[in-house]
Amino acid sequence: MVVRAALIGNGDDTDPGLVGHALRRRGYSFVELAREVPTTWQIGPGEVDLVVSLGSSWSTYWPEIEAETSAERDFLLSAHESGVPVLGICFGAQQLATALGGTVSRLHKHEIGWHEVSALPEAEASGAAHTLAGQWFQWHYDGFSVPSGATALAHSDVSPQAFRMGRTLAVQFHPEVTEAVVRHWTSGDGATELTKAGIDRDELLTRTSGMVDGMRGRTDSLVGWFLRDVAQTHES
Repeated sequence: MVVRAALIGNGDDTDPGLVGHALRRRGYSFVELAREVPTTWQIGPGEVDLVVSLGSSWSTYWPEIEAETSAERDFLLSAHESGVPVLGICFGAQQLATALGGTVSRLHKHEIGWHEVSALPEAEASGAAHTLAGQWFQWHYDGFSVPSGATALAHSDVSPQAFRMGRTLAVQFHPEVTEAVVRHWTSGDGATELTKAGIDRDELLTRTSGMVDGMRGRTDSLVGWFLRDVAQTHES
């Protein structure tokens, strides 16, 4: 059986990477929604079985894109309140946090590259500690606060990293990354960002190449746990 997932991302960056592989293996197909033009979206949250909101170079609080970010938050909140499972990644997680009553703000320190994520005791209780803990790829300058009523699951030295509320999961890190995704992000403006951050692009790509094989299984486990225990679709 084919099930539909709405995939929200910027028009030039809608590759769901390893998350996409894991979902497609379980029968999901994607309807892509470009977040720059929400007025063109031809599908509502009640018409899909799952919503995935990807990362972005945007900040949720930029006033010049308030119409676009607000439209996405409305979509995510409608899905959440209707019981449609939602997975938010990085910017998508920040959008979820804002939509659910939390806040997003600039951090005192960015996280770019591979960083350690630690599971909280609540993750142990939900069976997600082993899945969430460990090295994950990060690229963010902003962080979210965990909304009231949500369960915090993981954190890093810099910011909260994961929370769940109902059938919704938000993760600050990037479980989707592949070598191709990281190569794309580190080109153009991304290369300039790395230089400003004092990060060597070649070293980052080499590190990523050595991590991706192991990430396939970890991301698949994360998606399986999300579908089974958070989304409660009984798929693993």
